[in-house]
Amino acid sequence: MSDVNPSLDLVHGTRVEPSKKAVVASVRGEIDLHNSPDLRGTLLELLAKHEPKRLVLNLSQVPYMDSSAIAVLVEALQKIRKTGGRIFLTDLQPRVKGLLEIARLDSIFVVAKDEADALAKQ
Repeated sequence: MSDVNPSLDLVHGTRVEPSKKAVVASVRGEIDLHNSPDLRGTLLELLAKHEPKRLVLNLSQVPYMDSSAIAVLVEALQKIRKTGGRIFLTDLQPRVKGLLEIARLDSIFVVAKDEADALAKQ
């Protein structure tokens, strides 16, 4: 396991899990129109640098996200799918989970209970 140094306070605790071809990152704070471009840049940088087959995003510290944050997640999903990868969203708070369900995005992202569950899924 090696540490990655993302350039953004929104994303922290980022690490690479080589045996799973995964990048695991914790996201924190409310994500809206003002900071979603920063999140976009960091996620796309992680995907380009590590080319993971799975990107695991721990959202336990994200109490709110708006449509611009959803757009960032969808763009990252489109990028990782080009290489056969998937995005796993873990530890969703009720408000964020509800937003994903309303938008029916819980069917295109893999929603996992926690990071260990995401890394264990096939």
